Amino acid sequence: MSSLGNLHYIKVAIIMATFFCSCDKGRTAAISEQPKKGQPAAIAYDIRMVYTDSLQIKAILTAPEHRDYTNLSLAHSTFPKGLKVTFLDEFQKENVITADYGILYDATGIIDLKGNVVLQASDGGLLETPQLYWAAEEEWIFTEETFNFSNEDYAVVATRLDTNKEFTKFRTGKLTGTVAVQEETTE
Repeated sequence: MSSLGNLHYIKVAIIMATFFCSCDKGRTAAISEQPKKGQPAAIAYDIRMVYTDSLQIKAILTAPEHRDYTNLSLAHSTFPKGLKVTFLDEFQKENVITADYGILYDATGIIDLKGNVVLQASDGGLLETPQLYWAAEEEWIFTEETFNFSNEDYAVVATRLDTNKEFTKFRTGKLTGTVAVQEETTE
């Protein structure tokens, strides 16, 4: 083989070695970018999550910041700068919940809403509480905290709430306030 041929093979070997070294460095860089223990796997900004069932939108969650901790043994996501959840019923009426902070637990699908939690119902009802849980799959809302609920028929302050998202089925603890009651007559 001529020295010119050897030079060609040497150039090819150098190019290949450079290629493999750069690939190896790329893998090292990717490994060093793995989240440290307790750190989020990812952070996203201005997010919008849509929950559907049978091709019908059930809820839309929006937030300025989303931190993904699915890399931890207790997989969850946080919304450290607040969030808004818009529930849609089968008639596309909206019930909206806002909170200063939220945690979504992946295993249970429960969202823990904290700080200035406000639920504005499509019928004009208003619920205010410091903490509220939303079970997305069951479409159920509950809290052990004190809450205020008002609409044209009610002005209630109570502790403990356990209800569906339409407030058609609910249980509460000790309550005070005014409630409109329709008396049934038997004839």
